[in-house]
Parts: sequence; C-alpha cells; structure tokens
Amino acid sequence: MTQHPKNTGMQIFTIIWFGQMISLIGSQLTNFALGVWVYQRTGSVTQFALISLFTSLPMILISPVAGTLVDQFPRRWMMLFSDLGAGISTGVIAILLAAGDLAIWHIYVGAAISSCFSAFQWPAYTAATTLLVPPEKLGRANGMLQVGEAAGRLVAPMLGGILLLFLEIDGIIFIDFATFLFALSTLLLTPFPKQYIDRHRAEKTSWLKEASYGLVYLVQRRGLFALLLFFAVNNFLVGIVQMLITPLVLSFGSATDLGTIMTTGGIGMLVSSILVSTVRTPQYLTLSIFAFMLLGGLCITCAGFYQSVLVLALIAFLFFFGLPIINSSAQVIFQKKVPSSLQGRVFATIGAIANASQPLAYTVAGPLADKIFEPLMTPDGLLAGSIGKIIGVGQGRGIGLMFIVMGILTVLATIIAYHYKPLRLVEKQVPDAINPSC
Repeated sequence: MTQHPKNTGMQIFTIIWFGQMISLIGSQLTNFALGVWVYQRTGSVTQFALISLFTSLPMILISPVAGTLVDQFPRRWMMLFSDLGAGISTGVIAILLAAGDLAIWHIYVGAAISSCFSAFQWPAYTAATTLLVPPEKLGRANGMLQVGEAAGRLVAPMLGGILLLFLEIDGIIFIDFATFLFALSTLLLTPFPKQYIDRHRAEKTSWLKEASYGLVYLVQRRGLFALLLFFAVNNFLVGIVQMLITPLVLSFGSATDLGTIMTTGGIGMLVSSILVSTVRTPQYLTLSIFAFMLLGGLCITCAGFYQSVLVLALIAFLFFFGLPIINSSAQVIFQKKVPSSLQGRVFATIGAIANASQPLAYTVAGPLADKIFEPLMTPDGLLAGSIGKIIGVGQGRGIGLMFIVMGILTVLATIIAYHYKPLRLVEKQVPDAINPSC
C-alpha cells in the first residue's frame, strides 16, 4: 500500500476528525432536544427509553454485513454513505416538524433509519484512523476522537436548553443538518491513502463466512474476546443509568438543571480527552481500563443517594472524566491487535456485541423504574421504612435505588474481570498484528 507521510496522514485525519466532531455536536443537540420533547409530552420513562432502543437495535442487527462492506470498499465512501443516510433522516424529521405533523412514532422511525447508516460509520471511521495514523500516534488520535465526543456532550446540553427556548426544536434540527453538510464536505475534499482490499478472498468466500470472520478472530484470542464481553456487561449497566438520568434529575429539578449536570459531565470528558490526546499513552492500558471502570461504578452508586444538582454535577464530572481513558485504551488495544484488512469486520463485531446489551437495557429500564422500583419507594412502598430512610421516598427515589444497584454491579463486574488472567494480560499475551496492507 502506498502511504502518505506520517505528518500528512495525521493532518488528513485531523481534518476528517474536525468535520465529524462538528456533525456529532449537531446530532447531540437534536438528540437532547428530541429526548426532552418526548419526555415532557408523555411523562413516560418507557417512551423516552424507546428512542435509544430504536437508535441502537438496527445498528447492532446489520453490523456484521456493514463490517464486511467496510473491508470491501474504500472507507471514505463508507463514511460518506453513512453521513448521507443520517442527514436524509434528519431532513425528513425537519419537514414533518415544519408541517406540524411530527408524531412520536416518526422519531422512532427516524432513529431506526439513522441507526442503520451508523452501522457503517463506526467501523469505517475506526479502520480509517488506523489507515491514516502511524501506530505510535494511535493513542493521540483516539484521544482526539474522545475530544469530539466530549465536545458533543458538553455543547449539546449547554446549548440545548437555551436553543429550545429561542429557536425551538425545528431550529435545532436545522443546525444539525448544517453540521452534516460540513462533515460531508470535509470527506469529499480530503484525499485518502490507498486501501488494501483483498478482492480475491471476498470472491471465493461466502458472505456469511466473511460476515462472521470478525467474531471468529476475536474468539480465537481469549483476552480480546473477554475484553469485549466485559464492555458488553458494563454497557448494559450503564445503559440503564443513561436512560434514567433524565427522569432522575427532572424528578426534583428542571431541564436547565439537567443541562447543567450534563454540561459538567461534558467538561470532565473534555478535560480527560485533551489529556489523552496530548499525554503519552500509558504503558499498561488494561490497568487504566479497570481503574476508571471502578471509579465509574462508584460514581453511579453515589448518584443514587442524592437529589442535589451540585453533587450530581460533581459525580458527572468524575464519571465522564474516566470514559475517554477507558474508551481510548480499549480502542488502541484492538487497533494494535487486529490487521488493517480485517478491521472493518472485527470492529463491526465489536460494536455489535458490545452494544447488543444496550437495547436490552433500554427495554427494561423504563418498566423496571415505572412498575417496580418507583412503587417500592413511594411513601407507603415496601422499602419506604428501610432504604427509604437512607435515600428518601417519593418521585425519583426508585430510580435512585436503581442507580445504587447498577453501580454496585459495575464494581463487582470490574473486580471479576480483573481476576481473569487472559484479560488482565491481553497486551502481553496477544501479539501486535502485522498489517499486510502496509
């Protein structure tokens, strides 16, 4: 493969990254506004959670096919295809809203369509990063990816509440559409290095075998597969928390309070992302993952005890501070251990399995909160005289109890994972891949 010089590759990656970051901020603004819009109109945690269910489930189902296509076609065009599909979906929502015909089920359908196109985005973007960036700069590049996500988490809640007052939801969607056009232009105008594609293998091998090869590759390397399962378990627990943070805060505060807490979390994520992108990659990535996953579990547990914007903002800062370190560390491990020509399939498999637990989390979070935990913590509920004396009773306290349970389970999962030797020693026991594409 003919490669760009290292500096040029990093410059190209930076341009692509900036365009995707701007688009992500626009998407996060829309997601924030639509979530508030649905919850304020229905008051139902279940209907609010369905947005995330439709956002994640289609992507998981078609990821194996998407990963195979990412390995068989130029990754730039796969990213363009993904961005274009998501942009069209956003445009349709905007048209329905302008016509006064937007219904909640339209939001679910739009989320599902965007999810299908997103199945191509993540494996193509991740594999393109390895294609553009030299191995010694992967830690910095993945830190930059986390900066982009942190910027979205920071800007969206900070501006979302204000923009809802002045521009309303249709104005926010217009901003999202403009950011999508900007991302498209950076992909179209930026040159990519040539990508090695094994056409001969693709022609001789069945689609089913090609689509499943990413899973085969991971299963054959126990440490990598264990790392993937560890993330799947924690994504389930955090997914429940993610669904409940909005109703938890709105049970005692306002949308502005919610924005303040999420903005503080975004600041923590941004600070950590900048550190990851500028400081030398730590020598032991797995230890970083375990340490900050443990911190995250403790943060979730503590969040269930309080109904204070200030305290929850501090907890959000600490929780989100750990996410870029966890995600970038895991990303570097997978990027170094997987050959470039297989990364589309492997990363699609990683995305499918790691995120497969999230639809389950989104499905059970609402009913668990509405039907079980909230009734338990009413003034005359079964736990009002015991746990209720510690965390309080009334609206939102059942959700607080769920936070405590999910946090404790996260801590236990981390301790169990640490004691599994192939995972703890994955960096030593699994050799770095020698990329034939280079």
